[in-house]
Amino acid sequence: MGKQLEIIYEDDELVFANKPSGMLSIPDRYATDLANVYNLLQRKYGEVFPVHRLDRETSGLICFAKNEVMHKAMNELFQKRLVGKYYYVIVNGVMNHDEGTIDKPIAQNKMDSSKMIVAKRGKESTTLYKVLERFKDVTVVEAQIKTGRTHQIRVHFEAIGYPLLVDKVYGKHTQFLVSSLKGRKFKLAKDTIEKPLLNRTSLHAHRLVFIHPTTKKEIEIIAPLPRDIAAVIKQLRKWGN
Repeated sequence: MGKQLEIIYEDDELVFANKPSGMLSIPDRYATDLANVYNLLQRKYGEVFPVHRLDRETSGLICFAKNEVMHKAMNELFQKRLVGKYYYVIVNGVMNHDEGTIDKPIAQNKMDSSKMIVAKRGKESTTLYKVLERFKDVTVVEAQIKTGRTHQIRVHFEAIGYPLLVDKVYGKHTQFLVSSLKGRKFKLAKDTIEKPLLNRTSLHAHRLVFIHPTTKKEIEIIAPLPRDIAAVIKQLRKWGN
């Protein structure tokens, strides 16, 4: 599959890939030549069927079925909320509670159809969270989404006052720099420009848990943290206290 797309798990009926940030889940309607998981898997396996999708900037686990019967079975599991969907999230601010539930309806923004908002007219949306690590101005969280609304995690955390550390649409920052942690201790070589550690949404689809429709055994699949998010956490541990 090349360096860009790692296969995490596969059997006769399913394949799970670790999608890198910047890659589309399925072909773009207008720019069909853009790299996407569907086309890469199709070249390897022949016909495949996307079970769910991830935003372009979000990295992590994505599931495809190898036949229509399994596609229908997995869709049913997702629709009945029988799949545990867990994400690594890095947010701005220090969260007070160790865990909690965000239960706020999400709707499309009438003023900008590319964005979502919390609104009474929206669809029921539930996110559970558990704090993993706290730093001076940042919190690393594991979020479990019970519903699969567009931009759900990003909208929910922004709604409770903790937008993602990097989020060009719903957050305060478009990138994360080491200098923001080191302050005066940060020194840059002459005639050089600081490169961001992270310049995409600080969100990674980390883990999926479900009962396999055929074997009836519990499957837990984990996608390791990508380099950029792992680098941010490493620097936070070093300088962020």
